[in-house]
Amino acid sequence: MFFALTEDQREFDAAVRGYLAERFDMDAVRGVVEDTAGDGNPASLWKAAADQGWLAVLVPEEHEGLGLGLVEAQVISRALGAGVAPGPWRGTVLAAEAIRLAGSDSQRAAWLPRLAAGDAIGAFTLRGSVPGTVPAVEYGGIADVVVARSGDGLALVDGVTATARGSYDGTVRLADVQAGAGSALPGATPDVVAALTARATVLVAADLVGIAREAVSRTVAYDRERKQFGVPVGSFQAIKHALADLHVNVTMAEHAALYAAHALDAGLDDAALAVAVAKAKAGDTALAAAAAMIQYHGGIGYTWEHEAHFFYKRAKRLAGQFGDADAHRVTIAALTIGA
Repeated sequence: MFFALTEDQREFDAAVRGYLAERFDMDAVRGVVEDTAGDGNPASLWKAAADQGWLAVLVPEEHEGLGLGLVEAQVISRALGAGVAPGPWRGTVLAAEAIRLAGSDSQRAAWLPRLAAGDAIGAFTLRGSVPGTVPAVEYGGIADVVVARSGDGLALVDGVTATARGSYDGTVRLADVQAGAGSALPGATPDVVAALTARATVLVAADLVGIAREAVSRTVAYDRERKQFGVPVGSFQAIKHALADLHVNVTMAEHAALYAAHALDAGLDDAALAVAVAKAKAGDTALAAAAAMIQYHGGIGYTWEHEAHFFYKRAKRLAGQFGDADAHRVTIAALTIGA
């Protein structure tokens, strides 16, 4: 069975990557990383996310969205990971997904068009619970609406108070959010919360896969040009074999994330297993690829001036989100061989 992106999906992928390469390159990323006083959401990138439909990808057409699936959403997430791009894209998309799946008709009408158009910024977290303090919310300091746990369900909170919180990954901004009870999402049953968690996990896995592929590609390109003893270092057996192994692992992780998105879109019986495989594989592979990027760039790879640390820090932060590789391997074992 051959399983791959359709032509339209590949064009969508190329459009996102093309924009980032041409208009938001590593110099732009560095500008955000080094501007520690900024909100981490560059206006040009946010406008592009709105204008090109990246924020509207999962929003139904009746609420001014594109009405596409998680496969298309993971295409965007993978491209953003490859570009180590900052901004609240994932939080906004997941907040909209929570409202789409669990909100009332009035909540959908009030928020989905605004989130799809980029007129509102969303945040999504399963840490902590409201009312109270919810820790380390991505872009919680600038979010117009936060979707957070409330008891066994979810609540939609706006008008929050936030305190900035530092992160070793400069491509994100975190905040501890102090929130009231908010408005309950009436459809947030345990099954719906589990579905949202699975969808969030796939988007994080796709970001990690993007990091991994770009890290390997940049390393291969560098080691083709860098010479020692008069030959490219990439010709050394130890390096080329290690990079070949990484390429294989990244390819496997790419397909795992793609299949997990498809399985959730299609409601397949093995969706839970596919999500666990995708996140475990993506986390391990991204960390390995980013570490190799540092090592195989030689001395320059360890410096602040080189971009390798952007990839490693982002991979390190995301690898533990919605379960690390070990946690997902426990799930894999439970789903395949039982307790």
